[in-house]
Amino acid sequence: MPGHANPKRPPETDPAKLARYLRREIKRHDRLYYDEASSEVSDAEYDRMVKELARLEKEHPALAAADSPTKKVGGSPSREFATVRHEIPMLSIDNTYSKEEIAEFDARVRKNLPDQSIEYAVELKIDGVSMSLLYEKGVLVRAATRGDGRAGDDVTSNVRTIGDVPATLKKVLGAPSRIEVRGEIFLSRKNFLVLNAEKELNGEELFANPRNAAAGSIKLLDSALVAKRGLKFYAHSVGARSGGDFDTHADLLEWFGRAGIPVNPENHVARSLESVYALCGEWLSRRDELDYDIDGLVIKVNGLEQEARLGTTNKSPRWAIAYKFPAEKAKTKLLDIVVQVGRTGALTPVAILEPVFLAGTTVSRATLHNEDQVKRLELKIGDWVRIEKSGEIIPQVLEVLKEKRTGREKPFTMPKKCPVCDSPVFREEEEAASRCMNLGCEAQLKARLTHFASRRAMDVEGLGDAIVEQLVDKKLVRDVAGLYALDTPTLASLERMGEKSASNLVAQIEVSKKRELSRLVFALGIRHVGVNAARLLAQGFRSMDKLAKADKAALLGVPSVGEVIAESVVDFFGTPANLEVLAALERAGLRMTEPKPEGGASAAFAGKTFVLTGTLGAWTRDEAAALIQTRGGKVSGSVSKKTFAVVAGEEPGSKLRAAEKLGVRILDEGGFKKLLGL
Repeated sequence: MPGHANPKRPPETDPAKLARYLRREIKRHDRLYYDEASSEVSDAEYDRMVKELARLEKEHPALAAADSPTKKVGGSPSREFATVRHEIPMLSIDNTYSKEEIAEFDARVRKNLPDQSIEYAVELKIDGVSMSLLYEKGVLVRAATRGDGRAGDDVTSNVRTIGDVPATLKKVLGAPSRIEVRGEIFLSRKNFLVLNAEKELNGEELFANPRNAAAGSIKLLDSALVAKRGLKFYAHSVGARSGGDFDTHADLLEWFGRAGIPVNPENHVARSLESVYALCGEWLSRRDELDYDIDGLVIKVNGLEQEARLGTTNKSPRWAIAYKFPAEKAKTKLLDIVVQVGRTGALTPVAILEPVFLAGTTVSRATLHNEDQVKRLELKIGDWVRIEKSGEIIPQVLEVLKEKRTGREKPFTMPKKCPVCDSPVFREEEEAASRCMNLGCEAQLKARLTHFASRRAMDVEGLGDAIVEQLVDKKLVRDVAGLYALDTPTLASLERMGEKSASNLVAQIEVSKKRELSRLVFALGIRHVGVNAARLLAQGFRSMDKLAKADKAALLGVPSVGEVIAESVVDFFGTPANLEVLAALERAGLRMTEPKPEGGASAAFAGKTFVLTGTLGAWTRDEAAALIQTRGGKVSGSVSKKTFAVVAGEEPGSKLRAAEKLGVRILDEGGFKKLLGL
């Protein structure tokens, strides 16, 4: 559906309107950064908006809102993962961009700790994803993202695949019996370039920088894919702990190293402000020597007792500050703007630049993110522009040098039709991106086919990236329905495919016709519809036909389905090309209805919460979850007193111990089958 451009910034003379505008913009940028692993503005520009809003709220107390972003940290926990409540909030650190502000921080510390000797622990500020690792008796039992600072996502299974994260700590004298290790998940520049090269080969949308790639990777629903990304981890602080005698932050980092927890070797203790300044200057010039991105240094009071005395605000600790590096900038000419279509159908304008050397590389392209960004910049083809690159592989256009205009510059407008398939382009309310909604668009097709065949969708074993690429390039498949017309001779003609492999793949495609309706709904790749939403929609409507005909009001009647999902579903089924693909899937014999829960067994599951742990012999984890959900039960990723039962297979993890501690019912595979009525 058509959207609207963001409103212009109100004047300073209307503080109420300006505060509302800043709150709306900051929240939008928070959602992009934390929830969608994307960004439209530099860190410095974002920080300026937050400081300006804080100033307005201080000068006009009546304007302060309870949900103001000046009082919050990060983004919201995801619906795709179980939610973890942090025992001690994971706060953000205030930023500074100058020596003067570092000196002001030092003055505040000394004022609150009179007559005490102060020294600072100084560490590199890695541009990654904050992570909390909980160890009990030396064993990793949980990993969680920061989320909104109070609660995050349980991503334990994904973090276990990261080689740097020890499953068991080394036995060290004086170790805490329980400790929450906090640190940063990140991606090396080398692995980032490899990952983006693979995405480019597959015709997928590239990650803007290593930070976004790390954030996107840690939220993948398939741990096997996470393992391939080569993520790394460095610890930098501690949250909740029981035991352990540490006097200083430096002592804590030293203990981390002895326990087998990786710590950045570039950590220092500075006993004067001059030493802090020297480190800031040194790493400003040396950061390109590293194989990972840093965007500054973190300066912390070294004494842990002093940290405790200084305390925190509701958003940031008073004992730490982050010095952010200034962004590197260059001037160049905008030669053209091209529009790329990503795997989700998002149309992204990209600036084609006159090549210029910046931050160690020659830059000839820059992302413009979306139509609104082009309008905000008042950008025209032929303009001279200033670009910046602050720890980002793909730079951004910062501003237009309007004084260099000659009058020959040309305006840019986003296309009304997809530049690849010529289908209409839609823009949702409150969305910045315009999208091609055509399921058969070739620009999206490779990624859609891969998603359609993935384990949580139609689970077509053997249909990997290499085969998908050939199918699309050779025009053998034009949409997902085309998979069901493939035969053995056609597949056998592809590279690296013999007669036997082709026959096995045809068999797998045939088997996928019997997958549940919920899997098919998820496999279609409807924007905002994840595994859980697909299951709820399938259970709510029981047939693809009813779901396709449902209006927004009917969709909102499904539990947990909100405005965003409802509008996305209406848009998807309102696209004629998508309905044609669905008709072809039905003709191919795919299952288009969801059976009602089995009456006899469903009473044992309805409204009850189950937790799965270990390996089951008869089903995969997803299949076991589906058995519970189709009978009206719920599946959670963590054990609580409200859990009805834990289903424990072979080699169960910490969830079994948690169930034993809480006295929660435990079912082995035989007991689970009995409850299912099998």
